[in-house]
Amino acid sequence: MSNGAREGGSATALSGAGAWWSDPGLLVNGDPDHVWGVLDSGVGPGARLAAAVYRASAYVHRGATPGVRRQLLALDAARYGDRDLSARIGAVPVEGEPAARWGGDWATGSDVDARFRCALTNHTGAVWAVATGVVDGRTVAVTGSDDDTVRVWDLTTGEQVGEPLIGHTDWVLAVATGVVDGRTVAVTGSDDQTVRVWDLTTREQVGEPLTGHTDWVRAVATGVMDGRPIAVTGSRDGTVRVWDLTTHRQTGPALTFPAPVKAVAVTPHNTHLTVAFGHDIATLSPH
Repeated sequence: MSNGAREGGSATALSGAGAWWSDPGLLVNGDPDHVWGVLDSGVGPGARLAAAVYRASAYVHRGATPGVRRQLLALDAARYGDRDLSARIGAVPVEGEPAARWGGDWATGSDVDARFRCALTNHTGAVWAVATGVVDGRTVAVTGSDDDTVRVWDLTTGEQVGEPLIGHTDWVLAVATGVVDGRTVAVTGSDDQTVRVWDLTTREQVGEPLTGHTDWVRAVATGVMDGRPIAVTGSRDGTVRVWDLTTHRQTGPALTFPAPVKAVAVTPHNTHLTVAFGHDIATLSPH
């Protein structure tokens, strides 16, 4: 058996010093102790990038299966902006595992080395919420921060689109996107206890803030109920509220839970609502 086969990579990739980075199979299937030992042997930007990708989650590689390592490494390569490396890692065969069903198109992360990172950096505080949508044919990300702003980013260029959306008076903790009357909107929840709706084409707030929560709004989801677009919001006040995004009015009474609501989700067919509160989860269906 060749050294390459023993260590999880090809013999070609390990035949000369520094050639390891050309073989994503070594990163995925190789013994983590061996891979760690060769990370400094490569020369050139490709080797430095591959080493940085491996180191980004190295603290979990030793205890992970090759299938899990494949997922982590593909995600880390996307975080470093190398979609080709991410795709090649995702395509590595892993014994006893099916082919990877998902690939990473784009990602970012605070522990990625700034020398390689293409991050979205205009916020002046921590980013607490992210959602994606499509505006005028462009895929965008919508982010909420403790700088009290909502920002929109073109995910093709990595550039901020227009000026920040300003209106919240405290941390923006939750973001979701949806469609109302054919237009993409963002729905945001804040520490200021309000929910706001933003038209992402005109970049204006739609109507007055939605009020009723008495504490942080920590969770937002969007969906459709009886053919009408809705937003579902959860708060530290232990309630979940449903809002008609056409009339901007609350639909029915608030649902009450015995602990702060940390997350809400609406199923794709809008038949169930899942709520995370305290350390518990509940799934609800309309009567």
